[in-house]
Amino acid sequence: MAFNLDEAIKIANKVVLANFYRSLSDIEIIILKGAWEREEYDKIAAKNQYATSYISQDIAPKLWNLLTNALGEKVKKSNFKEALKRYWSKQLTPEYCLESSESTIVNNQQHNSKPFEATAPPYLSQTKHNFPASELYVERFGIEFLCYETLLQPGSLIRIKAPKLMGKTSLMERVLVKVAKQGYRTVNLSLEMADRKTHFTNLNKFLRWFCLNLSRELGLPNQLDSYWDEEGMGAKVSCTTYLEEYLLTANDSPLVLFLDDVDVLFPYPEVYEDFFGLLRSWYEKARSRENWKKVRLAIAHATDVYIRLNINQSPFNVGLPIELPELTKEQVQIFAQQYGLVEDSSLVDPLMQLVGGHPYLLQQAFSHLKNYPDVSLEQLLAEATTDAGIYRHHLREYWLSLQQEPKLMAAFQTVVTSTKPVRLETISAYQLQSMGLVKLLSNQVEPRCQLYRSYFSDMLLNCCS
Repeated sequence: MAFNLDEAIKIANKVVLANFYRSLSDIEIIILKGAWEREEYDKIAAKNQYATSYISQDIAPKLWNLLTNALGEKVKKSNFKEALKRYWSKQLTPEYCLESSESTIVNNQQHNSKPFEATAPPYLSQTKHNFPASELYVERFGIEFLCYETLLQPGSLIRIKAPKLMGKTSLMERVLVKVAKQGYRTVNLSLEMADRKTHFTNLNKFLRWFCLNLSRELGLPNQLDSYWDEEGMGAKVSCTTYLEEYLLTANDSPLVLFLDDVDVLFPYPEVYEDFFGLLRSWYEKARSRENWKKVRLAIAHATDVYIRLNINQSPFNVGLPIELPELTKEQVQIFAQQYGLVEDSSLVDPLMQLVGGHPYLLQQAFSHLKNYPDVSLEQLLAEATTDAGIYRHHLREYWLSLQQEPKLMAAFQTVVTSTKPVRLETISAYQLQSMGLVKLLSNQVEPRCQLYRSYFSDMLLNCCS
């Protein structure tokens, strides 16, 4: 059997699923296909209508890091093919099966007096659960249903707020699947995909990018040139016309627009003032004009709205506001059960003392415990706040981001070294909240969890000593 692109994608999917309980995303597969053909990132981005920076600086580095952790060797664009081929070849050899069996016996002999009667770790459940990766999700007890019911109503708008990695996107993806089953058309568009230098400094370029991606999400041809008249009508009217006369009339079904990561626009007043005003005007039209009643809006952001907007032109003071909370203990127990782990206090309580109800951090712990049964919970917790622990890449990414923002670094140092909640300058507090590093408590902040307090207080102490 020849090792080809299809086999490479199968292997990549297999190792990622085994280690991280998820499959490769569409955009990750696009990058693999382009890299297989030795295409540069700018060509991959252009062919698939993404911003080059989104591919080269965001998705691709995360993909190579994902494969590095899954394969156990350094993976990058220049060697991923060879790394996947080595894993593929290893699977085809009889020695691999024998080696795997011998390794299991040795491990059993090291941990048990009776090698073939190994005792399962106490955190592994005796009940087998085979949840597909796509089903590893904890319901937020009514929030999904509330969003779903709201989007069925003409002229509706939902505002979802939660820090990064708290599950906003996952929640809305499931809601969109449900409304799609009712015959609705859906668009799921993250503003993170736009190129900041190109699109966020020019309203016309941003709105053209926005409309182009709406067309792509809906599977419709690009007809911008037929509807766009920047000189005569202006960019905002052209954008509205494109939606009303082309995208809405292409199908009689209601249209749900989910705009994720809208707070990336907050530092760009030259774009956000007009764009957010445009969304508000669409909301008003959808509540009063028959041909606009098919439009339903959902917007997600990671922080409080600290920008200046005219009260009558803001989409952030209308519609249904939803603030996504951390998982409760009951929800964490359900999450553990999905991974085939015990859901009692001996597992859940120590983890929640470290990371609270943070969905992403809990998922990392559950996945590791499931895949590495020889690692004890005590060992995982002891190493978690160090560069040897399972959160090392996550924590290092935060550390590198803070190093690029000295003012933010100084503000966060104040937070993690204080034994009480502290008051920060407003913008710094909101930025740290958006990153997911702190919780807001009235006008004060504290670290989001003990993991962040322990790791970053130690890093800052060593950095400054």
